[in-house]
Amino acid sequence: MFLAACSGSDAATVERPTWKNSEVNAVSRTSAAAGVVAVTSMKPDGALATVAFDQTSGKTLWTHPATMAGRLPGMGVSSPAIVATAGKQAVVAAIDPAKQGKWNATLIARDARTGRQMWTRPVHSSFGPQRCGSYLCLSEHTALAGARVVVLDPATGKTLWKIPGVAEVEWSNAERVVLLRLAASPVLAAYELKSGKLLWEQPIEQALGEGIDMSGGWAFGATGEDLVGYLAPYTDPRTSKTSAFGLFSVKLTDGAINWMRPSVVRVYPSGSPGFAPVVRPVDQSGAYGGFARLDADSGRVLGQISAAQVPGSGWWLAFPSGMEKMGFLKHGSPGTVFDMASGKALPTEEQRGWSFCATDPKPLPLQKQPPGFYSVASLCEFDLSTGKRVTEPQAPPAWFTGSQDGWRIWRDEKGALHGIKDDTAPTPGMYGVS
Repeated sequence: MFLAACSGSDAATVERPTWKNSEVNAVSRTSAAAGVVAVTSMKPDGALATVAFDQTSGKTLWTHPATMAGRLPGMGVSSPAIVATAGKQAVVAAIDPAKQGKWNATLIARDARTGRQMWTRPVHSSFGPQRCGSYLCLSEHTALAGARVVVLDPATGKTLWKIPGVAEVEWSNAERVVLLRLAASPVLAAYELKSGKLLWEQPIEQALGEGIDMSGGWAFGATGEDLVGYLAPYTDPRTSKTSAFGLFSVKLTDGAINWMRPSVVRVYPSGSPGFAPVVRPVDQSGAYGGFARLDADSGRVLGQISAAQVPGSGWWLAFPSGMEKMGFLKHGSPGTVFDMASGKALPTEEQRGWSFCATDPKPLPLQKQPPGFYSVASLCEFDLSTGKRVTEPQAPPAWFTGSQDGWRIWRDEKGALHGIKDDTAPTPGMYGVS
């Protein structure tokens, strides 16, 4: 369907292509290439499925069973990987529940438009496939001592090169891929895509200090020629010690550290680490400070709210589309709003902000999976003067949805997917770009 939408202060009404697909219950991030979008959907009985749909119309193209084999709950539900190939074609790769002998599942690559099976690869345990440039990267045997990452030709499934250990793709282009190698001393490592030649390495400890523990989670986002990373704190229940945490930036060309902000936590909802990150400092006693919006390019503070200005308890963060203001939402009652640049309080009348639709999400009732998986969150718009949800349908902000090929796609709180083509510049969303 097509809806009318207004652009900022422009009074003219502009027709923008929009659609809604209610046939899915999307629980993963989406991935897109060559005009096709893929997502992992959950069926009413808790089974998973890979669903591909047309980016322009939102029409479902095909659906096939999906599963996870060895993925950790803290990583969220894995999304399909989609890679563009020759002739404006694309391949969608996902873990299928089909078992082959001693193997627990199967990686199946399908034509993105038709769903036609192209090749398969048996899987013991994996965090799931990822796009890396024009290839596929797959973590294999993640539950075994012989864990490795293989780089595959998406058209044939042929192994091009491999490295030992467990790693996740954090950035790639046509020539290079940057992997986060998950080890006792985790490192960022860049490789030449065609040959697998190591180009540079940067230990995370160089940026955030000793005592790294990835159990708290992580997120990365690119800005220009830099990669911004965030590591969340993790407190070891045995020792009560908290791991090193914070934000940092490295050059994609050589891995050199641009800037670092140790001992800050990323707040949610907010933009990708590579696009308008918002953080709170934490002192050595564990006490939280105020809020600061950082410039992803330089790490400098663009605006901040002091700890003394933060209201009491019972609030949820809410940001407008431009993130120029910070709102403290109190459901069903007036909240508080601040100008991020000046730090001054603002009247709440006619102030709106985007915050999580659900403040107490329930874990997904997935078949044959460990407990603790959640769907990606959805945002709703609130009137900060009343604490009530805004009822008119609006597209969430670009800092949340991200944008690819001029399209912004998001999940609503019921799992349906929405799309709008507003030609927003390429932007990583809150959860990054798959």
